[in-house]
Amino acid sequence: IIPDIALIDPTLMSKLPPKLIASTGMDALTHAIEAYVSVKAQPFSDALAVHAIELISDNLRKAVLYQDNLENIANMAIASTMAGVAFSNASLGLVHAMAHPLGGMFNIPHGIANAILLPYVMKFNLNAHPEKFGKIAKIMGENTEGLNRQEAAERAFHAVLKLSRDVGIPTNLKDV
Repeated sequence: IIPDIALIDPTLMSKLPPKLIASTGMDALTHAIEAYVSVKAQPFSDALAVHAIELISDNLRKAVLYQDNLENIANMAIASTMAGVAFSNASLGLVHAMAHPLGGMFNIPHGIANAILLPYVMKFNLNAHPEKFGKIAKIMGENTEGLNRQEAAERAFHAVLKLSRDVGIPTNLKDV
């Protein structure tokens, strides 16, 4: 389902409970990362995905803690929109392929399922795009200086897991 018009209003989003902001923020991060490492990725989708990852990394924690700060919420809205355009052009991957049935069969909210699965699917896929995963790690604030491609790529797994924990999302399926 692709809308003809999308109204992106951070003032409405600022009224959401922190848990929902965390869940939808991690869903947007999943959209961006899956688009970025997709086999259908191309320069246009990569540019949108990279910027979305950066905005989410810089704003999600603050958006969850301070919903009344419209700058963080607005940046999350922009990131979510950019990630949506990115994946509409590059497609999604294994995280979403597994999250949809988890939601349907076990009533796990979509963003929570994505957030739990994302770091582990990334770890599984590290060898497919080590340079892109290394860039994700760096964008998310991980120090990759002096690391080889594989070591830098592995830092992306840790960065996503840390962000997920920081915003209060469970890190394994048995918790949900």
